[in-house]
Order: sequence, then C-alpha cells, then structure tokens
Amino acid sequence: MMKSPICEMLGIEFPLLAFTHCRDVVVAVSKAGGMGVFGAVSLPPDRLKEELDWIVDHIDGKPFGVDLIVPNKIEGKSEPFDAAKLMQMIPKAHTEFTDGLMREYGIDPVDLSAARQGSATSAINMREEGAATSMEVAFQYPIKLIVNALGVPPKSMMDMAKQHGVATGALVGAKEHAVNQVNAGVDMLIVAGGEAGGHCGDVSTMVLIPEVARAVQEMGASTPILAAGGITTGEQMAASMAMGAHGAWCGSVWLTTAEAETNPVVKEKMLAASSRDTVRSRSRTGKHSRQLRTPWTDAWEAEDAPNPLPMPLQSMVSEPPLRYIDKISEGGHEGAKQLATYWVGQGVGLMNQAMSAGQVVQQFKEDYLTACERLMGTLEE
Repeated sequence: MMKSPICEMLGIEFPLLAFTHCRDVVVAVSKAGGMGVFGAVSLPPDRLKEELDWIVDHIDGKPFGVDLIVPNKIEGKSEPFDAAKLMQMIPKAHTEFTDGLMREYGIDPVDLSAARQGSATSAINMREEGAATSMEVAFQYPIKLIVNALGVPPKSMMDMAKQHGVATGALVGAKEHAVNQVNAGVDMLIVAGGEAGGHCGDVSTMVLIPEVARAVQEMGASTPILAAGGITTGEQMAASMAMGAHGAWCGSVWLTTAEAETNPVVKEKMLAASSRDTVRSRSRTGKHSRQLRTPWTDAWEAEDAPNPLPMPLQSMVSEPPLRYIDKISEGGHEGAKQLATYWVGQGVGLMNQAMSAGQVVQQFKEDYLTACERLMGTLEE
C-alpha cells in the first residue's frame, strides 16, 4: 500500500480513483489496486440496484464507491417535483434549435417529447428527495465512499454516510468551495481544475491544487485532497501530489478503455483529438461542463444560439437528441458521426492509445514511479 491518507481511508493500494458510468471500469480499476466510483445520477433505484449487484458479484471484495449529483442550485428545487411543469418551462425555441441542427446534418428529427419526459429521472435524482432514494439503495452495499458533485452534500447524505461508516467526498472548483466543504465535515476533497471533463470551474489544476492545499492547512484541517482536472498520466498525478494532493481522481482517461460505455464513434474521435479539441460550455446541462468539440457544441456557442437554460432544463433539451445522435452514428449515419460528442477533459490530447482499464492503472503506477525518480534525481549532487 502506498503511503497516502487516501489509501488508509479507503483500504486501497494506490490512490487513483476512477469516476465512471461503466460498471466494468469500476471493477477493473478496483481489482488493479485503485478504486472505481460508479456515477449513479441518471439511474432509477431498480437500475442502480441491478448495477451494484453486478459490481459486488464481480469485484472480489475490493473497495468501490458511488457518485451522485445533488446541486446546491437547481431550477425548482424549493418546489415539489413536477416533471410536467419542467417540460412546460422549456421554450419552443430551444427544441426547434436542436431539431434544426439535426436537419442541417441530414437527420430527421424524431419526436423526443417522451424521451425528454423520461430524462426527468435525472432531474429528480439531483434533488435531495431523489438522491435520498438512491442513497437508500447504495448504502445497502459495502461501498467505501459516497461523493457529491456541484455543492456541499445534503445533510441526509452526511448523516447516512456516518451511520454506515462510509467516507464522504465532494468535488470543488474553487478555494472558497473547498473551505465550505471542510467546514461541512466532508472526509475528502476532490479538487477539479478547469481542464476537467464534465462539470468544472475556470481555475486551472496547476493553480487550484496548491491554493486549496494551503487553505486547508491554514484552517488547521487534515482533510485529504484528490487532484482532478486533465489528469491522464502518472506523471501528472505525481506533480499534483508534489503540490499538496494525496492522490488523483480521473474520469476522462477511462472513456477510451476497452471496457468503457463510450460510443465507439466518439471513442475514435477522442483517441485522435488534441488537447485543444474540447470546449467548456453550459449548453449540455445548464452548468459549465467540458465536452469534445464538434459541430453540435459549435452551434450552441454561435451568436444566434438560444441561451442555455438552468439545470435541469438544459439537460432535458440536449440529452435526448444527443442520445439519438449517438444511436444512429453507431449505425453509420455520417451527419450523426460529425455531431456526436461527449464529456471529456483537455487531457484527451494524451489519450491516444486504446488500453484496458487495468492497463491504464498499471501505466499510472509506472509513470508515477518514473516521475518520482526524476524528481529525486534533481537532489543528487
């Protein structure tokens, strides 16, 4: 076991955590000595149970975790959940914009109203009452960590985690957010720089890690830090730990692995992409998230594009057509292949070789050791 408070807290060999929506990646990373963390926000309770049953059956007793998204700010949070009302809040201009974009690339827009209604599952899971249902399922399993993104975990999550002896983690993109999380009593900070895929702030990882590490130290706290944001190699992990982190949290690097759920068309785009082929935009969820740049993302950044709606309304606008685009792109539709995109960080420029998830963990270990030896070499006379 490597010397890190993350390893001690979670009972893992190497402080590399994998955020993923793919159960196979969770299992592969945990078996390789890191820890898989399953992204569960989009799943209803029965599907979450099904996925966690599979993980437990295949992970050989290795530690794993669950990630939820319970934002501190979300449209309609203070009101009773009403999927029909959310649907009515989506302006016609936004759905017409997505339909027009699809037509431009030779795709006949299908009626996505039912899919948009169905996407309310994710919307309710982002509210405390929906997350509580997911947590009731998750805490029936031997998870070692539960993570919240987009804000301080709700009290129900903190209380249930404490009751079950499970560590809590939270993603932060700014120093003040980290201070709030430490004051709230989270066990682990996942400090994500703006290079990250998915939801991210605008401060770079190189600046944010030492900024948060110093802030935590000045508070007299010992909350361990996982570095995140553009990290796809063991050398980057070592650099982050030299700046005060205790391990790494990675999401993008698993998207091109053999086990990943990624659309094969998008996977090939990622393997060919440079670090400049991503965009940080509100157009997918209503909050800033980094995605692979395609004509879809370019269209939303154009001057004549409608302004993105608040979360979760923008997800209800964008996710159904993007899922349909994924489906037909895999069937060979050329226009859909061009439009297809997914969340990914700037580290995509370093993701140019297809590997298994276990091989990625092994490569991280080797590159981390090489980087440490290189640093030690600078001290030799």
